[in-house]
Amino acid sequence: MQILYQDKHLLVINKPSGLLSQPGSLNDSVTHRLQNEFPFLGVVHRLDQGTSGIMVIALNQKALSHLAKQFQFRSTFKVYEAEVFGQLPLIKGRIDLPLRCDWPNRPKQEVHTEGKPSVTHWQCIESSAKRSRVQLIPHTGRSHQLRVHLASIGRPIIGDYFYAQGEALAMSPRLHLHAKRLVINHPITNQRIEFKCDAPF
Repeated sequence: MQILYQDKHLLVINKPSGLLSQPGSLNDSVTHRLQNEFPFLGVVHRLDQGTSGIMVIALNQKALSHLAKQFQFRSTFKVYEAEVFGQLPLIKGRIDLPLRCDWPNRPKQEVHTEGKPSVTHWQCIESSAKRSRVQLIPHTGRSHQLRVHLASIGRPIIGDYFYAQGEALAMSPRLHLHAKRLVINHPITNQRIEFKCDAPF
């Protein structure tokens, strides 16, 4: 786990795929790995276990409150990168499909008319016969949003153990989804700061 930025108030890390953001069923998580070094750890937002990339962690209560509000009111800016199965029909597009929990199959999510509004913008970076690399900008932050949205248009993320099947699932042992860029306001100075981290796939 790589530390990208650190000061007295916040920590920005590159979370590897397969690591939990917070303690769960496994005795290994971002929190587990940092708790001996930092007396206060406030996980501001989470990445799915299979997703790699940028995560910000507050190092005191004041920073946690400030950062949490930024995510709540969507004043942050997030960019993800993914590899999806197959070719995309356009260079860019928008997916606007409501999402809700698929209760019988938790923690999976599903597209449903009674779900919460969910919007994702995508842009194709490069494409071949069996895979396309895309940049994703979520305008809402629903659980599994990017994964469900891409699967719903017939382009599941490669290695997605929840929403991909057959060849798309078998192409990689890990989920090809990475939090590549994050822009936030510093919780103390309020200065706009940006972090970047290239995808490892």
